[in-house]
Amino acid sequence: MNLNLSADEVLTTTRSVRKRLDLDKPVPREVLMECLEIALQAPTGSNAQGWQWMFVTDPVRKQAIADIYRANALPYLDRMKPDYGEGDVRGERMEFVSDSARYLMENMQDVPVLMIPCLEGRVENAPLGLSASFWASLFPAAWSYCLALRNRGLGSCWTTLHLLEDGEKQAADVLGIPHDKYSQGGLFPIAYTKGTDFKPAKRLPAEQVAHWDTW
Repeated sequence: MNLNLSADEVLTTTRSVRKRLDLDKPVPREVLMECLEIALQAPTGSNAQGWQWMFVTDPVRKQAIADIYRANALPYLDRMKPDYGEGDVRGERMEFVSDSARYLMENMQDVPVLMIPCLEGRVENAPLGLSASFWASLFPAAWSYCLALRNRGLGSCWTTLHLLEDGEKQAADVLGIPHDKYSQGGLFPIAYTKGTDFKPAKRLPAEQVAHWDTW
């Protein structure tokens, strides 16, 4: 299924999908690979293309990754209470965001596919410039993957909580990822969505976050 959305529609309606992930509908491997072919067109530093993409469909391994995620997510979600001012659109959505995040935490193992994008190298304790350059070779492709999913009636959510503490190393051990050579850039639950009528989200006005020539 291809929704044939315009570029602007894809860019403005690709949401973090949690509660609307269809946990029962299988996701064909060919669809996942079609999205990957598109994602691999993203820019990468020096054309290195040092990325590798781990797809997890085995129930035992999915459960293990979900357990790692849950161990880190629970304490984080228990203290996730940003204090936004009155009328701030972010504060208006926090209750819904927190609730959906807990739903995903509880159901991660039931999502049809988990995807972990990896990049060759490690940059722990590296200077900001090096870290920014490193991740800039992976994150555009990871987001392109999400956009490709959206245009095919699927959804995902870019999560990073499994990377906290020793979680990344634990996940690497479960999946056979060479931890000393590859860094994990996130954990993406992938499923068809319940309905495809996603709309642009409420965001801060562009004028409030734009600066011209000086701060």
